[in-house]
Amino acid sequence: MAVITPFLWFDDDLEEAIELYASVFDDVVVHDVSRNPDGSAFIAEVEIAGQRLKLLNGGPAFRFNEAFSLFVECDGQAEVDRCWDALTADGGEESQCGWLKDRFGLSWQIVPRQFGELMAAGDAEQAARVMAAMRTMTRFDVAALQAAFDG
Repeated sequence: MAVITPFLWFDDDLEEAIELYASVFDDVVVHDVSRNPDGSAFIAEVEIAGQRLKLLNGGPAFRFNEAFSLFVECDGQAEVDRCWDALTADGGEESQCGWLKDRFGLSWQIVPRQFGELMAAGDAEQAARVMAAMRTMTRFDVAALQAAFDG
């Protein structure tokens, strides 16, 4: 059976990206790094939280955009804050509704598990309040989502 693996095009900083991701997530495994004749990384295969990714140092021809993102479901506010702060550090950019770009331009969605739980647990009015609260946020605020759910 075919295996589908996201393939991410970096300029020339895939090893820096791996270092950042390994500092954010406990379970990063580097499976392989192919190198250019000068010793610089060409292609790497990594696994982050069980998701395999191929990374390419392809040069500046193509840039990341929001059409592709990595979705991180976090276990509460502390994990949201830790991931958010680490991924936006050193040139990352905050966006809206839990989206951000890391310093390499890769988009991430940092979402607390509670958001999905609240959306599934309530009636249509509660879900609408949670959704309305979420739309006002940059970084998710679990307490504010719960307050919106509770009315």
